[in-house]
Amino acid sequence: MKKKWIAGLTSIVAVSLLLVGCGKSSSKETTLTVGASNIPHAQILKHVQPELKKEGINLKIKVFQDYVLPNKDLANKDLDANYFQHIPFLDNWNKQNNGTLVNAGKVHLEPIGIYSKKYKSLSDLPNGATVLVSNNVADYGRVLTILKDAGLITLKPGTKITSATFADIQDNKKNLKFKTDLEPKLMPQFYSKNEGDAVVINANYAVQAGLDPTKDSIALEKNSSPYVNIVAVRKGDKNKPAIKKLMKALQSKDTQQWITKKYKGAVIPTYPNGK
Repeated sequence: MKKKWIAGLTSIVAVSLLLVGCGKSSSKETTLTVGASNIPHAQILKHVQPELKKEGINLKIKVFQDYVLPNKDLANKDLDANYFQHIPFLDNWNKQNNGTLVNAGKVHLEPIGIYSKKYKSLSDLPNGATVLVSNNVADYGRVLTILKDAGLITLKPGTKITSATFADIQDNKKNLKFKTDLEPKLMPQFYSKNEGDAVVINANYAVQAGLDPTKDSIALEKNSSPYVNIVAVRKGDKNKPAIKKLMKALQSKDTQQWITKKYKGAVIPTYPNGK
């Protein structure tokens, strides 16, 4: 009788431990740390946090105020992914740093714009006008495209726009001068202080400074631009379940339409109807 009682008790304990183990397994979350610019990237990530929570992903967002550290921290495994850059920027960073970071998927476009407190259009710029541009070389092709489309410059034959620099200008009809040694995050300050004749500002910094790119700029990048913002990960991590769930949430119809509604043209979704 005693043996039967002990055997029964042992079975109950075993079953209880099994159930506890199962409970722990089902409630286990995967923590995913993603580095992002404050606006709009971190805001978009916050939007998908609840959905990812349901999928067992604890999304942690680390906000950066610059374009230098996010890729360094990702390469050093301090992040699982980052969301702040476009493909030409990533390609250039990999080239400059012997990096192997890869594109996990497209999310949105932030149209770069040219702003001026002195002139209402690019055609109004005087001969010899000074245009302030950030030191982000990967964006130079975007600026050159805007100026080319406005008829202010032409480019040398064979110029690849995603790697173009101001040295690729063939004809500069207004003899524009370009100052290119400035920090991207400081460009709104130069604009507010009325420095230069025109200032080139990335949409995320423009919105953060209270500007509306669709209304305040004198020229804005077209929707067909190849400079789409992406999520970047380390080589080999693109197909990890947590990364795939993150991309599914970011590229979903709900998120893409939320981007359209919230930013009203200042940020343009890559997949307006979801991927």
